[in-house]
Amino acid sequence: MRRSNWKAAPVFCAAVMSMLVARPTWAADTKLPEGVQVEGESLAGLTLQEAMEKIQERVDGMAGQLVILDVQGEKAGTTAGELGFHWSNSEEIQAVIGQYEEANLVKRYMMATDLKTSPVELPLEISVEEEAVQSFVEENSKDAVSVGQNASIVRENGTFQITPEVKGIEVDLEATAAQLNQALAEGLEREVTVKAVVKESQPEITAADLETIQDVLGTFSTDFSSSGAARSTNLSVGAGKINGHVLMPGETLSGYECLQPFTAANGYKSAAAYENGQVVDSIGGGVCQIATTLYNAALLAEIEITQRQNHSMSVGYVKPSRDAAIAGTYKDIKVTNNYDTPIYVEGYTEGRTLTFTIYGKETRPANREIEFISETLGVVNPGAPKEVVNGAMAPGSRRQVQSAHRGIRSRLWKVVRVDGTEVERTILSTDTYNASPAIVQVGPPLPIALPQPIPAPLPETTAPETTIQETIPVMPEGPGYEQPSTQSPSSVIVPVETTPAPAATAPAPETPPAVLETPGAGWPSE
Repeated sequence: MRRSNWKAAPVFCAAVMSMLVARPTWAADTKLPEGVQVEGESLAGLTLQEAMEKIQERVDGMAGQLVILDVQGEKAGTTAGELGFHWSNSEEIQAVIGQYEEANLVKRYMMATDLKTSPVELPLEISVEEEAVQSFVEENSKDAVSVGQNASIVRENGTFQITPEVKGIEVDLEATAAQLNQALAEGLEREVTVKAVVKESQPEITAADLETIQDVLGTFSTDFSSSGAARSTNLSVGAGKINGHVLMPGETLSGYECLQPFTAANGYKSAAAYENGQVVDSIGGGVCQIATTLYNAALLAEIEITQRQNHSMSVGYVKPSRDAAIAGTYKDIKVTNNYDTPIYVEGYTEGRTLTFTIYGKETRPANREIEFISETLGVVNPGAPKEVVNGAMAPGSRRQVQSAHRGIRSRLWKVVRVDGTEVERTILSTDTYNASPAIVQVGPPLPIALPQPIPAPLPETTAPETTIQETIPVMPEGPGYEQPSTQSPSSVIVPVETTPAPAATAPAPETPPAVLETPGAGWPSE
C-alpha cells in the first residue's frame, strides 16, 4: 500500500532515542513541535493522543471512499471499507511521536531545533484484505465473461459442413486485483476507478484447421448379413457413437470410451458375444466388429494404433490378425492422430454393411501403396463336439448351439511398395486364437424298458387229439423298445388244452411283469 519517504525520520528517531529519559508526570500535555507530519498533514501543537485521533479520523474518511471497477463498460462500486481497508502502521507512528513527549525540556528543545531544519514525514500505511478484493473482482466480472467455442465439422450428404469458431472473453482476475490494490495504495482522497484487465481466449480448434480435412486416408467395410436384429442394432448404435469424432494432432480415440456403457438405456440390445471361450448373450454383443472395422480403416490411413488386442477365438468377418476386440477396459481399440493436421472419423451402417472412413489431409506420395497380409502359422483341431444336457429338451433330441472354432496362430504383415516395387515388409502383430469344440445341447437319455421273461411251458398231460393254438409274444431285449402286439410274427406256438384240466395238473404260469415306463411318456417337450 501507500508509503512515503521517511527522509529525516532516521535522524529524528536516532536523536530522540539517544536523549530518552524517564517520562515526567507533566508530559501528558506536551505538544508536538513544528516539523512532524503524516502524509503532508502537520501534527504540530497536538498531544500524542490528539495526533493519533486526528490520523484515525483521516483513515475513517478514506474507508468510506467509493471504489469503482469497470469491466467492459459495466461498472460496479463498493467502498474501501468493504474491501477490508485498515490502518496498518499505527503502532509505529505512535512510537515515533511518543518519543518527543517522553523527553525532558533540554532534549525536546534540541529535537525541535533539528526538526526545523530536517522535518519528519511519517508514512501512513493502509491495507485491504486480498481475499475481499479477489471476491469483488470475481463477482463483478462474471457477466463480462463469454466462453469461446471451437469450430466444428460434420459430414452430411457426402460433404463437410464447418461451423466457425467463436472467441471468448476472459477477465484476468489476478492482474485486475493487482491494479485495484495499486490504485488503493496511491490514496483514497478521491474516488478510485480501475478498469478490469480483459483478454480474448482463442479456441483450440479453428475453421482453418478443419478446412484441411478433405481427403480419404483410409476406409474399410465388413459384412454382417448373417447377424440377427439385436446384433444389427448394436452395430448401428455403436457406429453412431464414434461417428463424427475429430482428432487434433496427438489426440487419441478410445473405442471403449466412445461406446460404453453397454446398457439397454444406452441403446444396446442383448446379442451373442465371446466370453471365456464360449458364445454367450451379452448387452452390446457384436461391438467387437466395430472395433475391427475401425482398426482396419486406421491401418489403411496409417495413423498410430495405440492399443489393439485380438479376440480369444477367431471371427468370420475378417482374416486372422486383422481383428480387434473390446472387453471391459483391458481390451480396447485406441488410435492416435500422428498427422500434423486434424482427422475426422466417420462410421455408419448401410444395409448389412458396416463402414469406417478416416478423412484428413493426404500427405503420402501417390506412387506409394500399402498392403496388409494375413499369414496363418498353425492350426489346432477343435476336437469332438461337447455335449451339454438340457433337461428342457425332449429325450434323445440334439441341437447345436455353438459352432466349432479352430485354434489358429497367425501374424499380420504390412507391405509397402513404391512404383510397384516392395520397399518395406513389417510384422504388425502375432496372434493366437483358442480352439473351441462345437457345443451341442442334448435332451435327457431315453428311459430303459426292462425285458419280460418268457413264461415256462405247461407240464405234459394226456390231451385229446383235437387242439387249438394260442400265441404268446416274445419280448425283444434292450432299452427303448415298446411291447409288440400279439400278432407279431416273432411268436412261438404253445399247445393249450380245450378240456378242463385234471386236478393233478400244474398251476398256470405267472403273469409277465409290465414294462416300467413307456418311452416318451411323461417327458417335457422341447
